[in-house]
Amino acid sequence: QVQLVESGGGLVQAGGSLRLSCAASGHTFSSIDMGWFRQAPGREREFVAAIGWSGGSTYYVDSVKGRFTISRDNAKNTVYLHMNSLKPEDTANYYCAGRTYVGGSWPPTAAHEYDYWGQGTQVTVSS
Repeated sequence: QVQLVESGGGLVQAGGSLRLSCAASGHTFSSIDMGWFRQAPGREREFVAAIGWSGGSTYYVDSVKGRFTISRDNAKNTVYLHMNSLKPEDTANYYCAGRTYVGGSWPPTAAHEYDYWGQGTQVTVSS
């Protein structure tokens, strides 16, 4: 089992920045692909970004490319989502997710590809 705990959400003005963190425990973190998803009220959960188990591969949804950066520190069992130039449409509950690396396809953009989920952290961007 893997436990994931997100932090770093909050209220920010449009154009501002936030850094989300996701701390993992209970498994060898360095063997897990990690992803970030978000879900706004009344909308389906949406893929945001993914990073491979070694940190060598990353992938982003088009709407955040150039603004968001996913990174990981395997020594700290933590994955990050650095969010710059935030827009009101980025407002959502953000979830981190983990996928046990067993040779799965890349990039893992579908929620069903992930085995573990955090509880979410709310990001609100005011205009």
